[in-house]
Amino acid sequence: MPTENSQIPVQGMTCQKCVDKVTGQLAALPGVVRIDVDLGTACARVEHDSQRTDRAALCRAIEAAGFSAN
Repeated sequence: MPTENSQIPVQGMTCQKCVDKVTGQLAALPGVVRIDVDLGTACARVEHDSQRTDRAALCRAIEAAGFSAN
């Protein structure tokens, strides 16, 4: 499985509950191996199978959680 590491800025998170929402949405995607959402840096770092999930899908998942992703 070829994995890729994506680092995605996330705007709008204010608390641990926000981090948990983003983490939950990302975890639901196929091929996601590891997730680290950091409130302090406002960034999601995701290791994922690049053949099953791409950066655009990761951004859509973050947006579905109610936040902005670049």
